[in-house]
Amino acid sequence: MIRLGIVDFDTSHVVEFTKRLNHIDIDQEQWVDGAKVVVGCPGESLLSPERIPGYTKQMQEYGVPLVDTPEEMIGQIDAVLIESVEGSFHYERAVPFLEAGLPAFVDKPLTCDLAQAKELAALAQSNGVPIFTCSSLRYGLEVVEMKSKANETGKILGAEVSSPAPLHPRNPGLFHYGLHGVETLYALMGPGCEAVWSASNDDVDVVTGCWKDGRIGTMRGIRRGTPGYGFTAYCENSIVRTSINASYIYRELLKQIVQMFETGKPPIDISESIEIVAFIEAAAKSAANDGAKTALDYTVE
Repeated sequence: MIRLGIVDFDTSHVVEFTKRLNHIDIDQEQWVDGAKVVVGCPGESLLSPERIPGYTKQMQEYGVPLVDTPEEMIGQIDAVLIESVEGSFHYERAVPFLEAGLPAFVDKPLTCDLAQAKELAALAQSNGVPIFTCSSLRYGLEVVEMKSKANETGKILGAEVSSPAPLHPRNPGLFHYGLHGVETLYALMGPGCEAVWSASNDDVDVVTGCWKDGRIGTMRGIRRGTPGYGFTAYCENSIVRTSINASYIYRELLKQIVQMFETGKPPIDISESIEIVAFIEAAAKSAANDGAKTALDYTVE
């Protein structure tokens, strides 16, 4: 059984992940085997500090021992889940664990800064440990099914994705919640976006990306009207339109996380996650420049 530590309790993911991994307070169909949360650090938060006491109480009720600092977990765990809802915390949180040779799952966003994202990737590589980050929407059953039907639908030639995209200054632009939509777009299109055009106002973000092979993908981040997760995939043999059911996304993501900790191989190469950070930074630059074409800069050094 893989021993896991969880850092920062300002997100519901802390409780929801523990329920599924520790097989507690949730239906058996949601259970994930192979790892158990054995220690947690409530930490601090500048984005949602009001959430920490409630989630700390729940973790205590689940019997998870707590420590005062993340570094105290080292020696007690085999891998770590970095859960701070604020991306700017992730670099400093992940570094001690990577330096100690511990595999890490860093919840979305990886970082809110491209240079820091590249540094985390380099640090993981130099210490020979895997690092993985993504939105749980990437593993929505409809998204996974779409990718499994490639022989039937043919290649995805383009995609349009929708997602709620509320804003928060501590996770600027799409880093806060629109990242769910960006991850879904990448799950369908794959990596290789070269440039974006973006329009943004109080109600919506619309980002169109051009991939190296000429395919076009669009993400719509919704702030007014009915929000929802969904996509349209334009394929060689068909057009597929569907909403995404979020009921099993945590279960499916945790399966991928545990498998990485077991095998040492992340399900998504960190270079794709770095590209997503670059995509979001480029989208913000484009929107600030009246939608001008803006190239991505995501080369891993």
